[in-house]
Amino acid sequence: MLNKFKYTDKEMNELISSMIILVDSREQKNSHITDSFDKNKIAYKKKALDYGDYSFLIPANENLSIPRDLSFASEIVVERKANLEEISGNLTNGRDRFEKELCLAPKTKVLLIENASYEDVAKGNYNTQYNKKSFLGSLHSFWFKYNTPIMFMPDNSYSALFIKKYFEYYLKNYIR
Repeated sequence: MLNKFKYTDKEMNELISSMIILVDSREQKNSHITDSFDKNKIAYKKKALDYGDYSFLIPANENLSIPRDLSFASEIVVERKANLEEISGNLTNGRDRFEKELCLAPKTKVLLIENASYEDVAKGNYNTQYNKKSFLGSLHSFWFKYNTPIMFMPDNSYSALFIKKYFEYYLKNYIR
């Protein structure tokens, strides 16, 4: 709907500043993200999401002809993993469930892996028995098989900023 209208820069800024980040209510150990949202006055709402851990909505805005809240939860998501140990578990013991989730998730998505770098995977700097060659192979295969880019976030204090900017620039490009 939003991409059907031509918005002025002022209206676009109003839309973007009204964005509300949706946080999956089942998401655990994410206080570093929600605390950052609070600190930076970024609006968010906890809600059960069908896919992913984060998405966003644009609230109703009569001035911009948006009669009701517009959720983008079926359009774009961020899937967050706290560390390499968590994603390792998803790629081994929980692989079928994880693959199904990625397969059914929206086309636009990203896998955010916190507290780790690509180098950590390549060198085997993680605390599981998962072979580093298999780990790398699975990550690259999932990237292409499920159209899921991977973003490593060695310092998780930047995760909230990444999530906000990911959605913000998606919206800017969606509107243009």
